[in-house]
Amino acid sequence: MKNIKLIFQAATVFIGTIVGAGLASGQEITQFFSTYGFSGFYGILICGVFYIVISSIIVSISLHHNLNSYTDFINLVSPGFFGKITDYLTSFFLISGAAIIMAGSGALLYQHFGIPRIVGTLLMLVIAMFTLLKDTKGLIAINSMIVPTLTTIICTIFALHLIFAPDAMSIESMKAAPIYKELIIDKQWIFACFLYAGFNMLSCSGVIVPICKEIKSKSILISGLIIGALMLTFLGALINAMLIANSPDIFNYEIPLLFVASKFTRLIQILLLCIIWCEMFSTEVSDIYSVGKTLEIKYNIPYKKSVVCLLLIALPISQIGFKKLITFLYPGFGIISIIFLLQCIVFYVKMKKKPC
Repeated sequence: MKNIKLIFQAATVFIGTIVGAGLASGQEITQFFSTYGFSGFYGILICGVFYIVISSIIVSISLHHNLNSYTDFINLVSPGFFGKITDYLTSFFLISGAAIIMAGSGALLYQHFGIPRIVGTLLMLVIAMFTLLKDTKGLIAINSMIVPTLTTIICTIFALHLIFAPDAMSIESMKAAPIYKELIIDKQWIFACFLYAGFNMLSCSGVIVPICKEIKSKSILISGLIIGALMLTFLGALINAMLIANSPDIFNYEIPLLFVASKFTRLIQILLLCIIWCEMFSTEVSDIYSVGKTLEIKYNIPYKKSVVCLLLIALPISQIGFKKLITFLYPGFGIISIIFLLQCIVFYVKMKKKPC
């Protein structure tokens, strides 16, 4: 029973860290998958396989070398100039990710209640700061509650779509969905899915590496991460189907999944809104915690001081806007992530060839 509990915790933390503002709101799925029509489903499946392979490699390397943070992981795998660039960019991306979540909180409350964006942004900042300063032992408990609830809500909205709009949700309708993205290269959806998976896995290493110190069992960790990857693939496919069924209207909203839910009862909308906000909060805490602990270990900056400074740095970045941040920041970091994760694969292969 204890092992099952640990597997569940590993799965929910993995899901909760990746879901965050972009996926829970539907904005990431819109940008990287729904815009490519039916091909987006293939991209989501590739992401699922990618998550399983790369997370297993990160766990193996972390346990074998007894690593403490994503900085240790990056410096081990890529000790040269590119590794230093990747380390700094990962820290920048995690801070920017926190800013994206703050912006998402503002966009969420503005779209649904008309509350000024800055109010929602500051609300996220204050609650995240309060939680981080009191420690993050509740992070696993939060995800253990939020992730099953999110899954239930997404499945409910999907079921309502199947009942009330079966034609729009049919396979034939999905296959006929047009491509809304201006293509730069042929089969661009393949490149987009690897960008998306790449930045998710590199940023998620900030949580996976410390979890390895806590759980230490390779079989439990990998089992949990596989379950988490499969659940993410399942949720991504459901969200993508609903977004495609509501195209092109979804492109007018910063929180497209909330627009999808608006077609049903107000209770569904409110529940979804609460879950999206909670997922944002979970990833906000994870991102700031990852960088805060790295600053403490690497530069001897007190953790609490790091947390306050990081949140205050993220605040002005968040004012750029939720949709703009995802559109321009994610692809750039995704390219760096793919190069680094290729290095991870090479490092892992060499590590396995070495005699014990």
